[in-house]
Amino acid sequence: MFIIIGFVVVLVSLVAGFTMAGGDLVLLIQISEFITIGGAATGSLLIMSPLPVVKKIVGAIPKAISHKGASKEDYQKLLKSFYDIFLVAQRDGLLAIEKHIENPTESEILKQSDLFMHNKVAVAFFADTLKVMLSGGVPPHEIEALMDTEIETFEFETKPIGAILSKVGDSFPGLGIVAAVLGIIVTMGSINEGAEAVGHHVAAALVGTFLGVLLAYGFVGPLATNIEHMYEDETRFLETIKTAIVAYAKGNPPIVAVEIARRTIPSDSRPSFGELEAYLRGKSE
Repeated sequence: MFIIIGFVVVLVSLVAGFTMAGGDLVLLIQISEFITIGGAATGSLLIMSPLPVVKKIVGAIPKAISHKGASKEDYQKLLKSFYDIFLVAQRDGLLAIEKHIENPTESEILKQSDLFMHNKVAVAFFADTLKVMLSGGVPPHEIEALMDTEIETFEFETKPIGAILSKVGDSFPGLGIVAAVLGIIVTMGSINEGAEAVGHHVAAALVGTFLGVLLAYGFVGPLATNIEHMYEDETRFLETIKTAIVAYAKGNPPIVAVEIARRTIPSDSRPSFGELEAYLRGKSE
């Protein structure tokens, strides 16, 4: 949501400033410049990225626009669902939670956390790890190593998305210069058409430079940074899940396991010890 607001602020500021200075907005509509810069940027993206990464970049953009991050309430619901699962396992044995991890989407306990249930990566991460625990004979340190490996794989797959998009953003000023040079070439070819025609072609060439810088620093660069933050948030979410499972696998009571996991939550979304304890008590009564 804030991405859209930011885009609107950038556009409104530019339009307002340009028109206040007496500029004609029609002059900024140079389709040839858009095609030149946009096409070259798309081509460079295809050159530097394999198809799976391109698909991930395309998928990450709408995801970043709708992404709002995990709130304190989201984390409370997450820890509450884990607390209830661990209580069942402690009271009735690990096999008692098999139905919850075989079909997580149908589990009334896990469905307490909407954010968790809508995160397919997190659900699979949680369920697959508990399935390994159900198989028996796997020590806690091996469980932790297994989960660390999966988190590393997730980071390996997601880090190039923001990095490559950032590189594309960095290329826009240069592509804007390319478009401007092409415009100057066109200008020199029509220099005998009079001052008005020359002025029009020069203006179109300068729009290319303007467009390249604007896309780099006003849109694509900030969007790439936002995507990097989004995946950092998701990694932290997985770390919280890992910590809760490992803490319980080491023999800690459910209340202690979720408390250890609480410490991994970023401070702006982390419930206090008292808040979490009251939430768990209030929901379980």
